[in-house]
Amino acid sequence: MRSGRGFPARQARWGANKFPAIELSEEGGVRCLHLGSSMVQSAMLLKAPNDLQLVYTQYMMGFLLFHPHPRDILMIGLGGGSLAKFVYHSLPLTRTVVVEINPEVVAVARSYFFVPGDDDRLQVRIAEGSEYLAGHPETADVVMVDGFDEGCQVSALCTTDFYDSARVALKRNGVLVVNLLSRDKRFHDYMSRIENSFNGRVASVMVEPHGNVIVFAFKHSPGKRVWENLASRACDLETELALPFTRFVTKLQRSSPV
Repeated sequence: MRSGRGFPARQARWGANKFPAIELSEEGGVRCLHLGSSMVQSAMLLKAPNDLQLVYTQYMMGFLLFHPHPRDILMIGLGGGSLAKFVYHSLPLTRTVVVEINPEVVAVARSYFFVPGDDDRLQVRIAEGSEYLAGHPETADVVMVDGFDEGCQVSALCTTDFYDSARVALKRNGVLVVNLLSRDKRFHDYMSRIENSFNGRVASVMVEPHGNVIVFAFKHSPGKRVWENLASRACDLETELALPFTRFVTKLQRSSPV
């Protein structure tokens, strides 16, 4: 990508070598974060830094159709902080804890992507995601997982134990939200693990054109009434948050017995 004025097309990472390279790019007023590959990990429109620029992040907010008033959200993976910022500015009654293993990602997110500092509604913890999740049972209404290194799913964040821990970390009506890639050769393995951990209570939506698949897994069934009212909920949320909830509903695929 070409650079914006005064901003490098690529800015190599700095510090320890145990994490993938952090690189930044900017073009057409959009700033992007890359972690170890050319894949865009996070993107921010400079004129609207709190909006969700990437469609897959917009679809990850689809959990609001099932859990419209989350009190506590746990995010695994910060990246450029798009989801953390959106929740912070759009859901003022929600507390968010973000777990990020790489402190340099946190520094870049706060320096270049305007992620707020810690306060009573947003905390960023430097920790390994699977270990943190396993140590915090029944603490989250929503667990959001978006963990990639060098274009691949972080292996510790897609094991059976991890998905089991995610179920335990959720409160009674909690929802797990996972960003996967359909082209990943282990994609069907990951889906099977999620379905097994959540007793088949799983729904998913494909995000074009890049092949992201956003998976929603429910600790308990949302219930027949929620599914029947999904379209009307989508209209209301789309008006409120300016996200494509109605299109999301038309593409949503669910497994029985969701």
